[in-house]
Amino acid sequence: MKIVRTTYLSLGSNTGDKFKNLQLALNYIGDQIGHLKKTSSIYETKSWGFESSCFYNICIEVSTSLNPEKLIETILHIENELGRERKGSSTYSDRNIDIDILLFDNEIIFYNHLKVPHPRMLERKFVLVPLSEIAPNIIHPIAKKTITYCLNNCKDETEINLIELKLVRPISLVEKFNYIAIEGNIGSGKTSLANKIGDDFNARLVLERFADNPFLPKFYEDKDRYAFTLEMSFLADRYNQLSDGLAQFDLFKNFIVSDYFIFKSLIFAQVTLAKEEFNLYRKMFDIIYKEISKPDIYVYLYQNTERLLENIKKRGREYEQNIQPKYLNQIHQGYINFIKTRESLNTLIIDVSDLDFVNNESDYKSIIHKILNFKK
Repeated sequence: MKIVRTTYLSLGSNTGDKFKNLQLALNYIGDQIGHLKKTSSIYETKSWGFESSCFYNICIEVSTSLNPEKLIETILHIENELGRERKGSSTYSDRNIDIDILLFDNEIIFYNHLKVPHPRMLERKFVLVPLSEIAPNIIHPIAKKTITYCLNNCKDETEINLIELKLVRPISLVEKFNYIAIEGNIGSGKTSLANKIGDDFNARLVLERFADNPFLPKFYEDKDRYAFTLEMSFLADRYNQLSDGLAQFDLFKNFIVSDYFIFKSLIFAQVTLAKEEFNLYRKMFDIIYKEISKPDIYVYLYQNTERLLENIKKRGREYEQNIQPKYLNQIHQGYINFIKTRESLNTLIIDVSDLDFVNNESDYKSIIHKILNFKK
């Protein structure tokens, strides 16, 4: 998991649609920097250090896995995306958006042009007022005083006016969902996606332990002989693993991502088992299924068969190399039939046939957006 730290940012705008500028900046920050935990009210102040239109100012608290250098680089990128024009002068000027790093945990940073805490934050009420709203008891690492204390002793006499307009704080996956199950055919990339989400959002991962199953290579060599043994062993292991993982979720309310759901067992068993064996297997499965917590969202990754075969070949597991297209098509149809009969499972189908979410960040972000915007 990545190290997640807390940073406080100050945002200001005094040209164009100032409210819209701030809202767009929040959206970008939530998308590119991290989880917005708190957003202050909007405060209007006169321009500070030069004569111009009034500013709208806010402060926000963000949990981020970015280091300080990457953080400032991303902030500059966001400002550029929003159309900020820098005039190359050291004097203050109008700006449609301005984003400053105020604090980064309790660190003191002097790196090139990056100075944290912001060297002038204690002189500015347009910073201290919104910051004290969301973080009154945070200790300034140099002054060694709370933000409230610093505000009460600030000599800035600039008038600060509260604006009634309310910004919408972007929510994160960790707020919207407690448990996400990611499914798909063999080679669809479900484990890769689960790992990326787990890493980015510090989720508790529940990954299928297929590599530990001694019957899997034997099954691909002799399916008739080992099908029932394989499916029963998978069912038992998946039940134990999900029960243990979700029990800890119930205790500690962790955000959990799994690369499978227990119904996978029934889908594969339906394809691999003879009728009599499947009927016996189904009785066992129905008992277990009632005991397993259901995910808040069930994400099914669709890959066309050609891409599946390419991915299977690329990852190079010897026992998978003889998998036939017919078998993959049967597995996919099993998933589709399952999805059609489980409307209450909150299923999101994403076609990833033309996406490379492992190596292409925009493809990955598009998947995150689809999950985040899913309506139950």
